[in-house]
Amino acid sequence: MTSAIPGFFQVTEMPSSGWWEALWPDPAGVLAATGLKPGMEVVDLCCGDGWFTLPIAAVARRVIAIDIDADLLEAAQRRLNGAGVTNCEFVAGDAYELASLVSRPVDFVFMANAFHGVPDRPRLARAVREALAPGGHFAIVNWHQHPRETTTVLGEPRGPRTELRLSPRQTSADVEAGGLKLVKLVEVPPYHYGARFEKAKPV
Repeated sequence: MTSAIPGFFQVTEMPSSGWWEALWPDPAGVLAATGLKPGMEVVDLCCGDGWFTLPIAAVARRVIAIDIDADLLEAAQRRLNGAGVTNCEFVAGDAYELASLVSRPVDFVFMANAFHGVPDRPRLARAVREALAPGGHFAIVNWHQHPRETTTVLGEPRGPRTELRLSPRQTSADVEAGGLKLVKLVEVPPYHYGARFEKAKPV
C-alpha cells in the first residue's frame, strides 16, 4: 500500500488516471500559468505518474522527476520514454531531502496536489529553498478550500477531504516560514490555485 512507504505524505495517493486526466486536460497551460519558462532546470516534486512531467520536459532544459513511490516513478518513466523524452532524470527519494537528490541548484520546483498532505510544510519549503538557485521559483498547485462534495470530476467528488484543504493564505504562510517569498497567485480552474514563491538573490 502506497501510504505504508516510510516518508510518504499521507492523503496524497496518486488518483486513477481517468479522472486525473479529465481534471487536467491542459497540463502545459497549468505549468505556464504558474511560471514555467523554456530552458529552465526543473524538479517535478512528488511527480506521481508523470502527467505534468511530460509537458515540463517539452520546454525545460532538464527535468528531475522525484517521487518516494518507486512504482509511480516507473510509470512516469514509461510515460516519458514512450514519448521519446531524453532530458529527464528519475529519482526515488524523500521530498524533505530534496537538496541531496539534485546534483546542482535548479531554477524551478513544481508540486501539484501534494502540499496539503505534508506534515511539516515549512520544513519542506526550506528543503526546496536549499535546492533552488538564487532567483529560482517554487510553484505549488493546491485545491481551493471548497467543500469536497462540490469539486466533482466525471460526476464524483474528488480531491482531499475538505478539512485538509489549504487556503492561499495558509499555503503562503507555511512557505514563507521556510524562507521563500510569495510573488504570484493565479487561478487554476476549475478547483485549484497556483502559488509561486521566489528564493531571494544575494544583495
